[in-house]
Amino acid sequence: MDINPTNSSGGKHLLNPENWVEDHGDYLYNFAFSRVQSKELAEDMVQETFVAALKAMHSFQGKSSEITWLISILKRKVIDHYRKSSTSREISSSEFTKPFNEEGPMQGHWIMERAPNEWPHELDDPVHREEFRKIIELCLSFLPDNWKAVFIMKVLDEINSDEVCKELGCTPSNLWVMLHRARLKLRECIEMKWKNE
Repeated sequence: MDINPTNSSGGKHLLNPENWVEDHGDYLYNFAFSRVQSKELAEDMVQETFVAALKAMHSFQGKSSEITWLISILKRKVIDHYRKSSTSREISSSEFTKPFNEEGPMQGHWIMERAPNEWPHELDDPVHREEFRKIIELCLSFLPDNWKAVFIMKVLDEINSDEVCKELGCTPSNLWVMLHRARLKLRECIEMKWKNE
């Protein structure tokens, strides 16, 4: 098997599968875990990524770095996981508890009980950033799979709405409702967890 693919400009770009686990294993695992919140599933996805990369080495054109190429394979594994676990049940907007006043002089303003609290920590501090990352991962784990999938794909991985809808088999309006619900639930969870810190 040729591990030195050549790109169209003729330059050599070395793929080094013997060192993938050592060089990229931790990064890939953390990437997967932050999206699926399961140690076993993250480990499986990384292993599947390495297997898929070995099979696809001939297609590596050297237009990106080795790690970028591996991450793109892993992202596909995460999307496939959520597509399989996601239900295509539509969520109607009328089921959604709205956090804003819908009429009267306060129309469009937060309902007091639903308004966000001030967050007590500065995210410029590395310690608080790490705490925040752990809380986000915990709070993501509480979301229903389809909400989590939508949030991860749309917000964390910045996949466009049409692609997310195609992958998860949902309509644009259903996507918006799930994303909005996920954001509200995450906000509530983050506020609650930080209050208890």
